[in-house]
Amino acid sequence: MKAFVALSMCLVLFSCNALLSNALDTIATDQSIRDGENLLSAGGTFELGFFSAGNPPKRYLGIWYKKITTRTIVWVANRVAPLADASGAFRVTTHGSLVLLDGNGSDIWLSNAPIPVRNPVAQLLDSGNLVVRDAEGSDPNNFLWQSFDYPTDTLVAGMKLGWNRTSGFNRHLTSWKSIDDPSPGNFTFQLDPNGYPQELLKQGSDIKFRTGPWNGLRWSGIPNLNPNPYYRYEFVLNEGEMYYRELLNSWVISRMILMPNGMLQRFTWIDRTQGWTLYISCPIDQCDNYASCGAYGSCRVDTSPVCRCLKGFVPRFSQEWDILDWSNGCVRRNALDCEKDIFVKYSRLKLPDTQSSWFNESMNLQECEVVCMKNCSCMAYSNLDIRDGGSGCLLWFDKLIDIREYSDYGQDLYIRMAASESALLPSHQKKHKLVMGLAVSFGSVFLILVLTIRVLQCKKKKMKLPEAKRDSFESGDNCENQKEDLDLPLFDLSTVAIATNYFSSDNKLGEGGFGPVYKGVLRGGQIIAVKMLSKNSRQGLHEFKNEVLYVSKLQHRNLVKLLGCCIEEEKLLIYEFVPNRSLDSFLFDPTQREQLDWSARFNIINGIARGLLYLHQDSRLRIIHRDIKASNVLLDCEMNPKISDFGLAKSFAGNETQANTNRVVGT
Repeated sequence: MKAFVALSMCLVLFSCNALLSNALDTIATDQSIRDGENLLSAGGTFELGFFSAGNPPKRYLGIWYKKITTRTIVWVANRVAPLADASGAFRVTTHGSLVLLDGNGSDIWLSNAPIPVRNPVAQLLDSGNLVVRDAEGSDPNNFLWQSFDYPTDTLVAGMKLGWNRTSGFNRHLTSWKSIDDPSPGNFTFQLDPNGYPQELLKQGSDIKFRTGPWNGLRWSGIPNLNPNPYYRYEFVLNEGEMYYRELLNSWVISRMILMPNGMLQRFTWIDRTQGWTLYISCPIDQCDNYASCGAYGSCRVDTSPVCRCLKGFVPRFSQEWDILDWSNGCVRRNALDCEKDIFVKYSRLKLPDTQSSWFNESMNLQECEVVCMKNCSCMAYSNLDIRDGGSGCLLWFDKLIDIREYSDYGQDLYIRMAASESALLPSHQKKHKLVMGLAVSFGSVFLILVLTIRVLQCKKKKMKLPEAKRDSFESGDNCENQKEDLDLPLFDLSTVAIATNYFSSDNKLGEGGFGPVYKGVLRGGQIIAVKMLSKNSRQGLHEFKNEVLYVSKLQHRNLVKLLGCCIEEEKLLIYEFVPNRSLDSFLFDPTQREQLDWSARFNIINGIARGLLYLHQDSRLRIIHRDIKASNVLLDCEMNPKISDFGLAKSFAGNETQANTNRVVGT
């Protein structure tokens, strides 16, 4: 069937879910809409056509409000490549792409359709969205292409501002170069995916304004963005997408525009005056300027000067503050001591920059404090959502930047402070800390007594056991497990989560019987491999303890090196990163196998043999691996083998040459 274009206008509905109407007209693929022609529309809110802008005038294909007397452009197709004269033509191809041609018939703008279809249809929806779909498809909202995915400088109702997390596609606003030049300007407004999402207004790469994180009702830094009968705001964050959009009632005509001067402004159309009225503008005052008071500085617009240090902080350079230069911010009056620190509550704030933050939607505020207290790099915490008394956890791991105070609306932030700053705590919080301190002290004494009794019982029990049965991990003796001193660093879960981009699938190296393995980078730049004990794993806590115990006591060039472990909410083993992965990926891959010439194979065989000899004879623990296979032999950058995965290993006493096991192990 011959492809055609249907330019359609529906009833006045400001909704991204507007149903597609019947085509008002069709244009065959060998025809086109030329400059100056009236693009068909019937009673709709928007229309598509050519317009002139700039000096000298150039021609653009755009979408504007139909019934508004002052032409107001909301979308431009060819803002990078304008038409020089009135000879342009717009058509749809047989493959479902929209194409704009110049007078010579050359493509100057093209919308690529991802999947060719037999009968492509182009329509302008009443929401202002220009779409291409399959006329024979069963779902009228399954678009092959839509202009809402490529906004220019204007956000209209139903348009998403944000990311497709699967494809990495980013929808953002870019200002016009000038008020009469639609080409891309210097300012952008987009959702920042780093840490907990927030919207950033940038000039080039410099941040000019920040909305703050979403708190369930509004952006933290826009307190007057409240739910109302006219506007409905929506922020979505899931595995597939993160975006912000606005939905309006049918009688409201409103748009948000990023101006050429970098101002973000919302306008509402008033029929009575036949004009646009400014509803809100950002940045609105000096305190909206990004980081105007520096780190740990707070901006309050109703004071003079507007910048001051948070309580418990002092200017980094007092001479600069005396001349109203606040850019270097503030520092703590008293240095931190991780194990003794307290958290001080600061109220009615715009939450700090979240680019170096971590969040958890299921934790409560008390759990949030515990996680932050355990990590010495955690500088502050707060609720993620302020609705219904608060929920979720948001942690900051760097200097706190771009804070401002409000007389109303702002949020509570709990900042890590030295214990000597306890005077900053409210009286009820001081009393709570005292009670908690006494409870912890008595609890510690009681725990020490219990552990002492248990250790004595374990010693007595061990004396009654034969020598060959004192392998605590094989027998499951929990007393011995408690006594065993692993001398191994413990990693915080938040540190490992940040290193692995929160266990992103992009960082996943593979998965075995123990669980998935992720690549990570610590703050110091060290590359690590993180093995996570899966809840559905065929192996369990016994194997986890086995691997921690054995690998921590083994040091050999042909054994993988264990750097530490995590025993918080997840059971994690942190290893050195071995770049060439496992031996089986070379042996069983036709392409990779060619890299293993005889000398490389001989080197790998020798290395495995040296590692096994060390385990069986030379190590201080005599260990039988019991699961040697190609997937458990890792190869470093020089193709040297390293034996890994000691979850099923068994140790022998120095004079033992054989032993029996009561379960089947290995593969």
